[in-house]
Amino acid sequence: MYQLMVRRDFVAQHYLTVPNCGPENEWHSHHFAVEVLLEGETLTDNGYLVDIVEVEDALDALVDRYRDATLNDLPEFDGLNPSIEHFSRIFCVALEDRLETDGLDTTVKIWEDDDAWASYSA
Repeated sequence: MYQLMVRRDFVAQHYLTVPNCGPENEWHSHHFAVEVLLEGETLTDNGYLVDIVEVEDALDALVDRYRDATLNDLPEFDGLNPSIEHFSRIFCVALEDRLETDGLDTTVKIWEDDDAWASYSA
């Protein structure tokens, strides 16, 4: 199995909307790190699992969308508690919409600090 991983970091804000989360219920920032892992069994004729430049371009576009944003204010989080679990799924689906991922497994892992992350695989 071949794997390709690309990582970016950015700062964004949110506040959790479920009760009794203490300070997490207040608007605050996180220095997020997002890791995109693509896995597959075969390479292209060029010897790539997927062109890393295409992955970087798609990832950069998504990071630009979320950088310095308040997640709660974005339409993709409407009606959702903006947890990193939801964020990893939303990010993964949006990334797959931007890339040719047929035959590949895609996992997005989002770290909200040095000790906590959530991931979603498609």
